[in-house]
Amino acid sequence: MSSHHIVREKQEPALYIHHLGDFNEEYLGQLLEWSPTLIVNAAVYEKVVSLGLKVDAVVTTADEDFFQENIRIIKTGKDELDAVLDFLISEKYPAVNVIDLKSNLREMGDYVATINIVVFTETEKAYAIKPGFKIWKPEGSIFNIEVVSYFETSNLMQNEHGEFVVVSDGFVEFTFTTPYLFISEKL
Repeated sequence: MSSHHIVREKQEPALYIHHLGDFNEEYLGQLLEWSPTLIVNAAVYEKVVSLGLKVDAVVTTADEDFFQENIRIIKTGKDELDAVLDFLISEKYPAVNVIDLKSNLREMGDYVATINIVVFTETEKAYAIKPGFKIWKPEGSIFNIEVVSYFETSNLMQNEHGEFVVVSDGFVEFTFTTPYLFISEKL
């Protein structure tokens, strides 16, 4: 008996590769598992294609067009990441995974109300959460939390490095009054 998965278009988060660097290929494979729409920055296009990946769209500030056929071009005169987020929102995508050198979620604050954004770097996964967010984590898991307002958590203890460590296997819950809290997990 064979197994078939039906994935509706835009059901899975799109994947935008802004900077690939030394991003772990296993994590990249997991992000590509359900064949998301793949958008890349023109600067990493050649490297991504050399990995054998099918690119759906390229974001570029240049006028040159050296990309394969059937690739959508997102031309911009502004920040590539903003252009990609604007494009995905206009195309009604509910979520996007971004691979970048740093998790600059604070800079994407204007977008988090409209599209679910998860930023992956070589060492962490960062995202915005809403009040009441709850997630199961094993003991010893580490969160970094951008402390911009008062918040409460269950099952976390802050260590001497300012990281928040899960005390025991189980749920971690976040309570706060701001619209979002920016957190990251070590990969």
